[in-house]
Amino acid sequence: MDRTLTKSGNWVSIYLVAVALGLTTLGLVMLFSAGAVRGAQALLTKQFIWLGMSIIVGVYAAFMDLGWLKRRAWLLYGFCILALALTLVPGLGVKVNGAQRWLGLGPLRVQPSEFAKIGLVVILAVYFSDRQRGIKTFTWGFLIPSMIIGCCCGLIILQPDFGTCFLCGAVAATMMFQSGTSLRWLLPIAGLAVVAFSVLVYFDPVRIRRVTSFLDVEANAGDSAYQLWQGMLAFGVGGLNGVGLGMGRQQMHFLPEAHTDFIFPVIGEELGLVSTLSILLCFTLLFLFVYWKLRLSTKLYEYQLALGGLLFISLQAIINMGVVTGSLPTKGMSLPFISYGGSNLMVTFIFLGLIINVFRKMDNPRGIQPREI
Repeated sequence: MDRTLTKSGNWVSIYLVAVALGLTTLGLVMLFSAGAVRGAQALLTKQFIWLGMSIIVGVYAAFMDLGWLKRRAWLLYGFCILALALTLVPGLGVKVNGAQRWLGLGPLRVQPSEFAKIGLVVILAVYFSDRQRGIKTFTWGFLIPSMIIGCCCGLIILQPDFGTCFLCGAVAATMMFQSGTSLRWLLPIAGLAVVAFSVLVYFDPVRIRRVTSFLDVEANAGDSAYQLWQGMLAFGVGGLNGVGLGMGRQQMHFLPEAHTDFIFPVIGEELGLVSTLSILLCFTLLFLFVYWKLRLSTKLYEYQLALGGLLFISLQAIINMGVVTGSLPTKGMSLPFISYGGSNLMVTFIFLGLIINVFRKMDNPRGIQPREI
């Protein structure tokens, strides 16, 4: 076993692998249950194919040369931007439910915005590690990275995908702050972004209905808040221990997208509060353990690489669970490891592999903090 891994993050890495395998297994079981009336066999076959590919690329990410990745960061970022642009081209992009976010590759559909998360994290990690002396200046510390982020987020919001755009912006802004970008620039631009985002939502009939229905779920239970209302009912019916695996009513077409974005309420109904709290605990410990270990990193590039991956996994889980419990406005976003969907599953495993890779490279746990480099 690699000595660095043993010293720096062996037990954390083991926990990450255990959580990934445990939650993914739970996701397959719940997919079979939630998709029983939707053709579970076809869904499981596709998910198993994606899972197999995800494990392979995740293992590769855990043992790849991070220096090689660093040297090809701009190429990776450019490829992600190109893929995002291609989704907007008629005939190439696949449109589903009014959103053109996918590219068709034979029987599989790939969502470039998911893979753009990797390109964004890698390019920002490389940029900030190479521009440490200028990070306090407006041009190098704020303007240029903002243009990098804006190019990616702008193409995503044109699809349109407000949720992924918000997620990418939040993670990128956190990476900028952690690298040393001044709050006197970050706070005003964050405020402007929130205002612009709110204006776009206000003038979008579908999304403004989601916001207004979120504010009064019961009054809109038969219309715009139907999905959220059914999800909340599922949690209530499940109680402490659930009604039993495969015995839930929400899988019977009562809850739309029960096998994707709203799989968490199905778990709550069939397996109960104990299981949903256990999932929440798994994600909480994942964030705490990884961030605690990352504080020992001595290299800004590796620190940012792992931090970006951690934030994408953790924030996405928080948003998904917040949406389906009525704590946040309804937004379609997968629950990492568990929800049906190949692109997100593969990206999550890649981030997991990169985090483990960083732990393997941590050769000086008592070194200086990233901000001091």
